[in-house]
Amino acid sequence: MIGYLRGRVIDTSRTGHVLVDVNGVGYDVTVGKSSEAQVGSEVVYFIYTSVRPDAIVLFGFNSSEERTIFELLIETPGVGPSTALGALRAMPAAMLEAAIRAGDQKLISTIPGIGPKTASRMILELKGKLPEGQSSPLETNATETVIEGLVGLGFARKDVVRSLTGVSLPSDDAEAIKVGLSIMSSL
Repeated sequence: MIGYLRGRVIDTSRTGHVLVDVNGVGYDVTVGKSSEAQVGSEVVYFIYTSVRPDAIVLFGFNSSEERTIFELLIETPGVGPSTALGALRAMPAAMLEAAIRAGDQKLISTIPGIGPKTASRMILELKGKLPEGQSSPLETNATETVIEGLVGLGFARKDVVRSLTGVSLPSDDAEAIKVGLSIMSSL
């Protein structure tokens, strides 16, 4: 099994593939964010190898933690490698982990390809399996009322949570929504 690859990027594609030259051998790696890899740059990817009857597919991640979340996601019934990779493309691993820990089915359901039923299944299957660590840096002071208020104004839930992370909001929900609206409008 390949644990990680370190090499030079030879080519990238819009479909999420990066061709990595490792000492003269080219590996086609499916990554979450291929746009971050630039031709000629050196990269390190932590690899998950998927062996199917018709192909061997290498999935590359920027950290071992991201790979661990991917591995946990694909253990969930109904979530395959493509859906799990799509989830990590849609939101950072730490944010997804925080949403699972918090049981935030609505936020997880905003991921393309994951509906409420799969989101609920993910929470049920993974809540106790997530690696223990520091509290998530994605925790926000925003109450559910503030988040729902901004979602009701047309902002995507994941964008609201991401934008309000680390922002100190007033304790009054109405004032907090105003501050949140000004932050969201400036993006």
